Amino acid sequence: MSEATPEDHFDYIIVGAGSAGSVLADRLSADGQYQVLVLEYGGKDNSIFIQMPTAFSIPLNKPKFDWELYTESEPGLHGRRIHQARGKVIGGSSSINGMAYVRGCAGDFEEWVHEGAQGWSYEEVLPYFRRAEDCIYGADDYRDVGGPLGVCNGNNMKNPLYRAFIEAGRQAGYGETEDYNGYRQEGFCRMDMTVRDGRRCSTANAYLKPALGRSNLTLRMHALTTRILLEGKKATGVEYRQDGKIYQVKARREVILSASAFNSPKLLMLSGIGPAEHLKEVGIEPVHNLPGVGQNLHDHLEVWIQQTCRQKITLNGWLNPFGQAWIGARWLFFKKGLGASNHFESNGYIRSRAGLKYPDLQYHFLAGAIAYDGSSASEGHGFQAHLGANKPKSRGWVKLASRDPAAPPKMFFNYLHAEEDKQAYRSGIRLTREIFAQPAFDPYRGEELMPGQSVQSDDELDDWVADNAETAYHPCGSCRMGLDAMAVVDPQCRVHGIKGLRVVDSSIMPTVTNGNINAPTIMIAEKAADHILNRKLLKPSEAGAYHAENWAERQREHEPVRSTE
Repeated sequence: MSEATPEDHFDYIIVGAGSAGSVLADRLSADGQYQVLVLEYGGKDNSIFIQMPTAFSIPLNKPKFDWELYTESEPGLHGRRIHQARGKVIGGSSSINGMAYVRGCAGDFEEWVHEGAQGWSYEEVLPYFRRAEDCIYGADDYRDVGGPLGVCNGNNMKNPLYRAFIEAGRQAGYGETEDYNGYRQEGFCRMDMTVRDGRRCSTANAYLKPALGRSNLTLRMHALTTRILLEGKKATGVEYRQDGKIYQVKARREVILSASAFNSPKLLMLSGIGPAEHLKEVGIEPVHNLPGVGQNLHDHLEVWIQQTCRQKITLNGWLNPFGQAWIGARWLFFKKGLGASNHFESNGYIRSRAGLKYPDLQYHFLAGAIAYDGSSASEGHGFQAHLGANKPKSRGWVKLASRDPAAPPKMFFNYLHAEEDKQAYRSGIRLTREIFAQPAFDPYRGEELMPGQSVQSDDELDDWVADNAETAYHPCGSCRMGLDAMAVVDPQCRVHGIKGLRVVDSSIMPTVTNGNINAPTIMIAEKAADHILNRKLLKPSEAGAYHAENWAERQREHEPVRSTE
């Protein structure tokens, strides 16, 4: 083992150069006052498959870029083990995700405060969403320009199917919103993506690489962090493995875990911080009994409702070798065209039932009938809505498989265990069918491909969801923020009972937001940076947030229009 030398002392050590870690690397090193080290197990992100937005499904299945993690057998999914892709590259999962930019709604952050995350209300987090953003639509009370993170709409919904989806949502009684990331989430709208000038705007591109020119910021890649160094109940540094050798580095101020909802709890437990009985089971002497470590794990599932399209205008028409070559060449030389989009250019947020103040169902609309990971596509032309029931009640866990730091952790989400989660999908599928039946889709709509018209009863819908649902890649909650006995970090992201140690990533979310979680993860890191540096927090926003006046009595604002076909 190599002991730490004076050259291996830093003010801050960040474990993970992902969605949160890259933000912290930039913000903590910005004024040149502190020496910052970032340890990242992955490597460079210069692959065309990462930088080209349309190719995002390819890195999801490449061991070079993905940790290749799988859940335990999930009873709610008929025993299937689900691939949980996580980015093993600078930028982390922001380098391999679908680039959807969704902040969530005001109700999500009301929920956080209710769970003990004081200081994380919608009014208090909105300024940090704004600080991160460089929005192509310009600045207002909700959006901003000039920040590191580029946000746009891809190809501005040139395919008419995207606008048909928005109009169908309006016709179905849900209304259209001008900006689902602004005043009103509920309704149908064009969808934002983290793309700038035709390239993926990962946190590596937005934050990390621009900061690497600073002499006080050090990045070490292909470094597997094996444990946190502790003196009593104080974190003093970390140990990591690189090129077959073990090194130790010391932190003068703090160690910060930004290693994902799987690897942050794993590192805590490898270091003796976690549920004492579980640590003893795998042969680790407990240093600090913190029972919430690894608990509260949850995620979004999604299913694809697919229709055939009667007009030959969908993305399926570009899946031939000539079409793909043309898309690739146009992107390579001009950073334009279909290659510059993730193809989720419109979306919607609705409530699955009356009595909900805020939406709990999310749609991504795709002008094609293609699996999210690119593994399959329907024959002929089609389109689909990705349906997610985004406020799940089911909870699972992360545990150690062994004491070996290189061994993947065990993870179990307990998907669809709660009856409320099953009901949300039954309602969601039926409501989606109703949206596709609106007049806006009359020129395009053919037969239903998935689930198919034979799937109608509650039991049939439950079986179809269990067989077909996939993760939306939004794991969170395993190092929950709060003040109760099961909380892992406090509202300043400090690990309860351990000095000099914080967790800053999606694992600290008390509950998952209603939408993709990359934007809120970036927000968490932006706000945490001010906590870490002991800076005055940004002034809370006075901008309001929408909820339907009749939410207690009605599932939607207006009665739907019926198709004229």
